[in-house]
Amino acid sequence: MASKITQPAVRPKDDITNRLIGAFNRLISQGVLRPGTKLPPEREMAPRFGVSRSSLRHALKALENMGILYQRVGDGTYLRESSEGILSRPLELLILLDGISASELLETRLIVEPELAARAAERATSPDLDSLNRTIREMHKERDQQKLTELDIAFHQGIFVASGNRLSQRIFPIIQRAMLKSIAITSTLVDADHTLSFHKPIYDAIYKRRPAEARQKMIDHLEDARGLLAKAGERAQPTSLLDSFQSIG
Repeated sequence: MASKITQPAVRPKDDITNRLIGAFNRLISQGVLRPGTKLPPEREMAPRFGVSRSSLRHALKALENMGILYQRVGDGTYLRESSEGILSRPLELLILLDGISASELLETRLIVEPELAARAAERATSPDLDSLNRTIREMHKERDQQKLTELDIAFHQGIFVASGNRLSQRIFPIIQRAMLKSIAITSTLVDADHTLSFHKPIYDAIYKRRPAEARQKMIDHLEDARGLLAKAGERAQPTSLLDSFQSIG
């Protein structure tokens, strides 16, 4: 009886894609691929990785969707210059898919932002202080609610930058953006003077290089925001899946 010939297992395309993504990760970590690097053409890369061009194209598309690569029409494929897009897309999607509440996000801010404010009081450069001061001055003049909300976000992002911690600069603005709807709702419960009464002391403490004071003023601000959020009843969440799709359109 003739022995049955066993065919080699066909490697699923997803396995090849994961292997290629891992290879790109190693090239980036080793410094072979640097921010802004233009990738070689697919016809050159495919043989080097030992895969077909279609498999390579599938992996490149996955990396593009993750925000790691981007296309320049008529030019080629490039490694993104900044890590912000790489971090933001998966994390923002995780926040949505896991159903993380505004209260949980605010609790995370309470754990981290007071310490970032303290670091900012120690490390802020003159440009950092100028940027924060400019935002405070604009808050004084602005009465449009939407623009005040944008200035609120900008103020906190300025503190992330002034803290000198690059990872925080990348991650926590994403949390701020995730809370944008909640901030917009809670801000309707107070006037601009109320908002300034919490932001201005934080800036003053940072400007005067008082870390402990900056930390406490940030705690005061976020505890106030938590009270407002509770009062608003977390109405920032979409009421239905249909409403969410309609808001996209």
